Amino acid sequence: MAERLSFRRLNEGWNAEPNSPGPCVAISGHDVLLRFLLNSFAFKYFSEEDQGVLRFENCVRYRLGATNDEGWYRGQCRYSKLAPKWGEFYEISGPDPNLMVPIDWKIAGGASTSSRHFLFYFRDETFECLADAWNFEPVPENALIHKLRAG
Repeated sequence: MAERLSFRRLNEGWNAEPNSPGPCVAISGHDVLLRFLLNSFAFKYFSEEDQGVLRFENCVRYRLGATNDEGWYRGQCRYSKLAPKWGEFYEISGPDPNLMVPIDWKIAGGASTSSRHFLFYFRDETFECLADAWNFEPVPENALIHKLRAG
């Protein structure tokens, strides 16, 4: 039996702000940092201004581009009929013939041969990257770190 594309949800106990998360990308060596506002509506331990920062280690390529929630629900996204839910952070596994379909990929410079595919659907944008791993960036303003330490 042929392997199928699968989506593993990674955001347990947190998510991006649903209306205006303001995702932005920064490069740090061969790593990509993704910063966004956290969802204080669904997760009361976050305040409105709390940010999450994810680090994608040894990133080969990334994109922060088009595909909004309306396009996803209309089936205009290449993962619309495959990903379990809009607005989540996933790791995608399995053969993906449409991986390089978007033309707005940016080279990050990592040299990994075992890159994992990460996907985060924000309200008006989609972030994707190919990297070795991800983690919560330990910077003082990262509310995800504070939440983990507090339990």
